[in-house]
Amino acid sequence: MSLEQPNNPLHGVKLADMVEYLVDEYGWDELGYLINIDCFNYDPSIKSSLKFLRRTEWARKKVERLYLKTKRYEL
Repeated sequence: MSLEQPNNPLHGVKLADMVEYLVDEYGWDELGYLINIDCFNYDPSIKSSLKFLRRTEWARKKVERLYLKTKRYEL
């Protein structure tokens, strides 16, 4: 962990890496069920999802929470 943000588990993790990990883990269908947003349910792609998530804080927070929850269970 970085000395700048020692208590932030997302420090240094790119949004693209989070989305790719979640897609690999769950697939688009399950991800769209877990986080019900259009960019995961209708013609999903990494590029379109990232564009939406970078502009929409509430959706990005949901992705971050699911990422942390999923990684926690992996340990």
